[in-house]
Formats: sequence, structure tokens, C-alpha cells
Amino acid sequence: MRLFRSGEVLGIAAETLEFALEAAGETHPNEYMGFLRGTDAAELNLAREGTVITDVLVIPGTTSSPESATVRENLVPNGSNAVGSIHSHPNGVLRPSNQDLSTFHSGDVHVIMGAPYDRDCWRAFDSEGEPRELDVLDVALPSDEEFFDFDQSDIDAELYE
Repeated sequence: MRLFRSGEVLGIAAETLEFALEAAGETHPNEYMGFLRGTDAAELNLAREGTVITDVLVIPGTTSSPESATVRENLVPNGSNAVGSIHSHPNGVLRPSNQDLSTFHSGDVHVIMGAPYDRDCWRAFDSEGEPRELDVLDVALPSDEEFFDFDQSDIDAELYE
């Protein structure tokens, strides 16, 4: 089992996108914020090299209002394997603000969702804030049991490859 992901981001799992849109709707009228994590495409039985976004990591202590969401950087876990970020714009504007652009430095994909948070109310951007394609992939996500099924030998194998 691979613990650390790499490679081009191929897309986002449909189930992950649905989760984020629903969470953003529940947080409305405040902004929603999380980090995107991925799984190697081979682990999802895809015949392509790269990473598929499969997880949204919500950081404890994140504060939000209708205008912004702020993550306490000191609470982001080391090795969170983030491939980007995801957040909502309650006003429905699907383009990055200047404040958003200042946070896009980490990761390859940044997703903005807007009210009313349905399947068509989101856009993906690169680290420069330029629109980018992000396919929605119908893949079976690993179960939580599989995610936590590793031991020290797996970690050592990853660290010393």
C-alpha cells in the first residue's frame, strides 16, 4: 500500500465532490474550507498514471464567516499529502479572489464551490489562479479500513525507497 501520493492530478472522485458540495451547503452562509488529498490512480484500478482526489481534510479550529475561512496553519498535520484546497464562495462567484490567490501556493488544484452547491456550481484552478480542467471520476473509494491498514514496515518502505 502506498502512503504518499505523487503525479499529475487526473480528477476528483464523484463521491468526494458530492461530499464537499454537501458540506459547503451545510456551512452556508459561511465559507467552507478544506484540503484536497489524493490516491494513486493504480490503487483505484485506473489504467492511467497520476493521482485522483479522494479525500477532503477539514482542519480543526478552522474559522469561517460569510466573507472568508481561515485555517490555523499550526494545526495542519505534517505529511497531510495535500494536492490542493477546496473552499466555498457563499455569494456564488466561481473565480478566485486576491485573497484566494495568496493561498494557492501549495498544491496543484484549487476548487471553488458556490451557492446553491449543486453539481454544476464549482470550478477548478491551478496554483496561479488560472482555470483548469478537472474530470469528475466515477471510482470506488478505498474504505476507511483500507486507509488505516498499514504498519511501520509500510512506512519504512515508503521512506527508504
